[in-house]
Amino acid sequence: MNIYELTVEELYGKIQAKEIKPSEVVKALFDRIEASDDTIGSFLFVNKEEAMAQAEKLDQLQQEDKMTGALFGVPMGIKDNICTKDILTTCASRMLEDFTPVYDATVMEKLNEDNAVLMGKQNMDEFAMGGSTENSYFKITRNPWDQKAVPGGSSGGSAAAVAAGFVPFSLGSDTGGSVRQPAAFCGVVGMKPTYGRVSRYGLVAFASSLDQIGPITRNVRDNAKILAHISGSHTKDATSAPNMDNDFLEGIDKDISGMKIAVPKEFMESVDSEVSDSVKKAVETFKSMGATVEEVSIPHTKYVVSAYYLIASSEASSNLARFDGIRYGYKAEGAETLEEHYKKTRAEGFGDEVKRRILLGTFVLSSGHYDQHYIRAQKLRSIIEDEMKGIFKNYDLIIGPTTPTAAYDLGEKADNQLKMYKDDILTVPANLTGMPALSIPSGLASSGRPLGLQLIGDHFDEKKIYNAAYKFETQYNLHEELKQLQMEVQ
Repeated sequence: MNIYELTVEELYGKIQAKEIKPSEVVKALFDRIEASDDTIGSFLFVNKEEAMAQAEKLDQLQQEDKMTGALFGVPMGIKDNICTKDILTTCASRMLEDFTPVYDATVMEKLNEDNAVLMGKQNMDEFAMGGSTENSYFKITRNPWDQKAVPGGSSGGSAAAVAAGFVPFSLGSDTGGSVRQPAAFCGVVGMKPTYGRVSRYGLVAFASSLDQIGPITRNVRDNAKILAHISGSHTKDATSAPNMDNDFLEGIDKDISGMKIAVPKEFMESVDSEVSDSVKKAVETFKSMGATVEEVSIPHTKYVVSAYYLIASSEASSNLARFDGIRYGYKAEGAETLEEHYKKTRAEGFGDEVKRRILLGTFVLSSGHYDQHYIRAQKLRSIIEDEMKGIFKNYDLIIGPTTPTAAYDLGEKADNQLKMYKDDILTVPANLTGMPALSIPSGLASSGRPLGLQLIGDHFDEKKIYNAAYKFETQYNLHEELKQLQMEVQ
């Protein structure tokens, strides 16, 4: 038995049955991380000493038959923009390279209550701004399927760690596709829940009206299980929603005969032929299980990237104004005036992509441009939501490709940010509307790199997404290929 191959449910079951100790699981995965992560680069910080101490305490509880917590002894990874008490949280930025929070994010509180074991913090694009995990101040992350390729971003470290068998699940954040896109590139399952389903308290903000924390796993059941345990409201997060029918495993395997699925024709435009073919095969799979699949139109899809980057950059310029080198974070030396201090600190502390978005957002919010750009983008946001809501009056789900292509090579788009931005056209609609969306493996490109299928549901319709995704997974999955990949990762 290779511990790194086991799913969340399998690990939990074996620990509950006392077939294996939590400390044996944690040690085995740390051995694997130490042996292999130098080449993948998924972790920024490994929490070995604390994790082993926690696992040994759980061993004692296991021996005493006091195995409480729905994730008792199960290891996890966390994206490095989610606050962890007394553990570095850097957002992969020089600005926060020495920042240690004094509190846990809500999701960490919940996972700690469930007795999951934190293995460490995972690499990302700086402040979650990027789609390749090449914008980290500390290192790049490589795709385990092909180390010449990007793992996606901004949650690339989280997706790569799950695919490589370093952890059975991880949490990422999704502002414009940052859970789903790396999940697609790395051949795993990634969910962006309904906005408010998971509390954002303790998530370092990029764009507050778009950000959402979501789980990355190797299969659909694990994903549903993790989301159930991180969902719910928090008194310090006014945008969080109370628990609403969040037993996502209930009915996950029910028949989908009669389900109506929509495929927006705009989602199939400007995608690679291999991506298009994988979606067409998925459509036939759903039809074979009794679902009705029909083409629909979301006419304003062509404007979503523009609207998204105007809104996201505006919110980023506001959220990142707090990083001034005075209260916490990086502090530049040699400044003689307060204004010079601000300029030097932010110029030296932020990377190029973060600066680019701050500048764009500041311009958009400035006098004379606010109405012309920001207000129009928000109006378009409402139009897109109305169009998608109209589809959900007649259909259960919307499906399409997660990304226009398979993972591209490292450095391929580093000098063409606009091209990278355009690749978000398939994922940003779910963020602009606040709707839940999941990426699941749907094929392999001729390069051997994975392709992803995206399932979008109406607000708080995660159960329906998981049901359809699970049934699809019974017909097509990458489980055996992932096991072979994990054996090859060195």
